[in-house]
Amino acid sequence: MNEIIKKIEAAQLKSEVAEFNVGDTVRVSVKVVEGTRTRTQIFEGTVLKRQNGGARETFTVRKFSNGIGVEKTWPVHSPIVEKIEVIRHGKVRRAKLNYLRKRVGKAAKVKELVK
Repeated sequence: MNEIIKKIEAAQLKSEVAEFNVGDTVRVSVKVVEGTRTRTQIFEGTVLKRQNGGARETFTVRKFSNGIGVEKTWPVHSPIVEKIEVIRHGKVRRAKLNYLRKRVGKAAKVKELVK
């Protein structure tokens, strides 16, 4: 990759990013702008995938809201994402948990990793 692009992307990286992996249950605090006001909205769910790297790194979180599965994808280093809290670590053997999309209720659970 071009050195100029590497320098620009390095300047956009956040200094501190929470350590989380696929299968973890996370609480993502997101800045929402409504007109002239800004507020923090929390989205809590299971991390389905984490892809790419550097400034382009993204992660997808899935939760159930009123019986409907909701997924959102955010860039890890976005200024909109205020913080990412890990609630519990999941024990998974895959890099992408796409199979959870077909499951509901207890079948959609991920075992907790005990350290």
